[in-house]
Amino acid sequence: MDNPRPEKVAIVDEVKGRLESADAVMVTEYRGLTVDAISQLRINLRPAGGSYKVYKNTLVRRAAEGLDDEFTELLVGPTALAFTESTPEGEAGDVVTVAKALKDFAKDHPNLIVKGGLFEGQFIDADGLKQLAEIEPREVLLAKLAGMIAAPMTQMAGLLQALPRDMAYGLKALIGRASCRERV
Repeated sequence: MDNPRPEKVAIVDEVKGRLESADAVMVTEYRGLTVDAISQLRINLRPAGGSYKVYKNTLVRRAAEGLDDEFTELLVGPTALAFTESTPEGEAGDVVTVAKALKDFAKDHPNLIVKGGLFEGQFIDADGLKQLAEIEPREVLLAKLAGMIAAPMTQMAGLLQALPRDMAYGLKALIGRASCRERV
């Protein structure tokens, strides 16, 4: 393209900016999905910081120049990109939750095929995205971590409480023996 139209240049710039700023980009095939289904997918992705957009493959290839060749090979047929950016509240998007939302949506809509994508600038295939979707949510992992950190402290507190308690029981037993001997 010697003299591209300004609309196409703007789209290439938009895609390039989103590819650079997103934590993850997942390529999907949406052949056979209705407009309502795609709208529902967008709604499902939004709380996790995900967005879903259909671009022309040629424009995405142009924007992805310099990125992994395996990524650009995924751009065949009717493809759409799911980006992990930020939530509506302005927090960083959760790649795991976006991958999980795509996986869950694909269960109900088998026409949605997750092909692969980019995660932190590196190519990730469909199996890698499935593994990413299997990771427990961030809140669950943080709760488990907090439990692992708190467990030794709880055990230590129990031991520290046991020492005086056991000593008190021992003294009580000694006093009980002494009082029994005095009676005899």
